[in-house]
Amino acid sequence: MCRTPSDVQGIRLLRRPFRGRIGVCAQIPCESHLPLRIAPPPANRTSPCESPAQPCAAEPDAQAARREVPPAWLRVPLMSRRRTTLFAILSGIVAAVVSLAVAEVVAVFTGAGGSPLIAVGGFVIDIVPPGVKDTVIALFGTGDKLVLLVSIGIAIAVLAVGAGLLEYRLPPFGLLLLAVVAGAGAFAAVSREGSSGIDAVPSIVGMVAGAGVLRSASVRLRGWQEESGSGAPGRRSFLRLVGIAGVTAVAAGVGARFLTSASAAVTAVREAVSLPAPASAASAVPAGAVLDHITGISPYVTPNASFYRIDTALSVPSVEPADWSLKITGMVEEEIEITWDELLALPLEEHLVTLSCVSNEVGGDLIGTALWLGYPIRQLLARARPTAGADMVLSRSIDGFTASSPLDVLQDENRASLLAVGMNGEPLPVEHGFPVRMVVPGLYGYVSATKWVVELTVTTFAEDLAYWSTRGWTERGPIKIESRIDVPRKGQLVEEGMVAVAGVAWAPHTGIAKVEVQIDGGAWQEARLAEQVTADTWIQWVLEWDATAGDHVVTVRATDADGTVQTTVERPPAPDGATGLHRRSVAVSKPAPEPDPAD
Repeated sequence: MCRTPSDVQGIRLLRRPFRGRIGVCAQIPCESHLPLRIAPPPANRTSPCESPAQPCAAEPDAQAARREVPPAWLRVPLMSRRRTTLFAILSGIVAAVVSLAVAEVVAVFTGAGGSPLIAVGGFVIDIVPPGVKDTVIALFGTGDKLVLLVSIGIAIAVLAVGAGLLEYRLPPFGLLLLAVVAGAGAFAAVSREGSSGIDAVPSIVGMVAGAGVLRSASVRLRGWQEESGSGAPGRRSFLRLVGIAGVTAVAAGVGARFLTSASAAVTAVREAVSLPAPASAASAVPAGAVLDHITGISPYVTPNASFYRIDTALSVPSVEPADWSLKITGMVEEEIEITWDELLALPLEEHLVTLSCVSNEVGGDLIGTALWLGYPIRQLLARARPTAGADMVLSRSIDGFTASSPLDVLQDENRASLLAVGMNGEPLPVEHGFPVRMVVPGLYGYVSATKWVVELTVTTFAEDLAYWSTRGWTERGPIKIESRIDVPRKGQLVEEGMVAVAGVAWAPHTGIAKVEVQIDGGAWQEARLAEQVTADTWIQWVLEWDATAGDHVVTVRATDADGTVQTTVERPPAPDGATGLHRRSVAVSKPAPEPDPAD
């Protein structure tokens, strides 16, 4: 066994010297089992080193002055150093969790807009170029917000790791990094439209709490390394701090997010809402308008749970009907305001309307049809009496989002532009705008479908720009003619013989007159259309195809009621909607041979 210096006087274990340092005595590791017995030094010789961390007694003063002592974290043995690095990383992550959790708790009282995650996410949405937005939506669809929040979380985790290492090795640079991150959160919170200085408070308070945990954890970690034994007070103190802080922060953060979420505050209220019967009900959908018996085709009416959701709200706004009101201001002879109860007391109407997102790629699924219940916007505008020269209505959401709708579209008596309160026979889902949203047939959502709407400002396109118009998208957004193949599904293998090729086509507020299908670049074949219920919705279509074995390409195109044929020119969604024809590759196999009865 190795013998310690206290066992026999004069025995010293030689440590491995610190590379590049002068005057640090060496010591052979215990694993070598080679203790060295050193005789007392003669009177005329200098004494050997008394400890590995002290210079030799005979070292010249100039040499001792030049001697560099390594940092404490480098004087730790290699395996312990790796372990210490992991604990330094842990201290940074726990400090970040504490900072975020405290910020979320404070945001319960200051408003959800002050939440660092929501503020930074909203800021990213505000500044991201249209091309990046379209790419993300094309890759992740309606999961784009989750991807954004996860990306922000990963970035925070990386910065937290850096803060933990810096604060342990080079204090106070870890605290400075934490302050920079918190400052970014505070800046993002106050830079969004409709924000105030109080929105920066959660990030600042969270930073102070996180900095306290980071500093305390780093001090305890350094103290642990200066002590020996697994049960040393420094070790227990460090683990106790990060354990209690981490568990408490996670619990507080989850609770705070629940309290600030719309589902916690509004869902119960929504479930208690009883919508009045419509004064003008939509006609029942005739059997001939539905081809839902074809497996895989999109249903004529999209269920609420399947209806696409694309908006700028990372945190769904919490709006109670009792607190909601809508103002009509701007270029009007009389400004008006209407409350929830007053809106429900008006003669409401039901209309089937197809909505589409401008980010929808050719063949994409960011589109759906629902039965909407609401009050015609044109009736409210008539009460306000827009003045001469006005040509646009700037609708505003409670979260600051704005959309620019042409005034003449909203005043069109033949168009069912609604302040909607119901969707498919029930109150609007919270994520789809409860209690009130806009629905405008024929316009992309970015210029019309404002959710949680609280204000309509009558103005001009020359005077005001809406949210997406300031980011490169066109001011007016009429929906383009589109068609889509639903079946055969992508990657589906079909057998040779008669195969149903089916899907949907739409030209909202104009209507579809014809759908044609092309096989392998051949002649266009006219598909059978379902019965058109209204020009404001999509229409289902089907073609019976006598498929032969092999690989084929199926293409579809539509013609609207005005005779306009869907363009073959391929363009991306930005700045006013994607164009081009939807194609699908289909593999057709020969049917399996029937078994021989003789076998």
